[in-house]
Amino acid sequence: MSATDGFDELIHPSTRLTLVATLAAADWAEFAFLKEHLNLSDSALSKQLSTLEGAGYLITERATTGRRRTVRVSLTEAGRQAFDGHIAALKTIVGMTE
Repeated sequence: MSATDGFDELIHPSTRLTLVATLAAADWAEFAFLKEHLNLSDSALSKQLSTLEGAGYLITERATTGRRRTVRVSLTEAGRQAFDGHIAALKTIVGMTE
């Protein structure tokens, strides 16, 4: 078994890693919260979400309440497993320095 087993190139870029880590800590997160938390524009966040959704790592849910439209996001089971595997690989890599 290699130290990089579980390392996920899709999750690894810092913006996506922070996004997935944020989602891993909650069942659902609203688009507006993620945008503010990650300090991203609407289009930049949408692009990251689309990339992860295309990989099957998250799902989005759109709802309209009156005139307000909301989007919320959740990790899928595959997304949680990919995140957990990536974190385990990072811990193994870092542990090699000790």
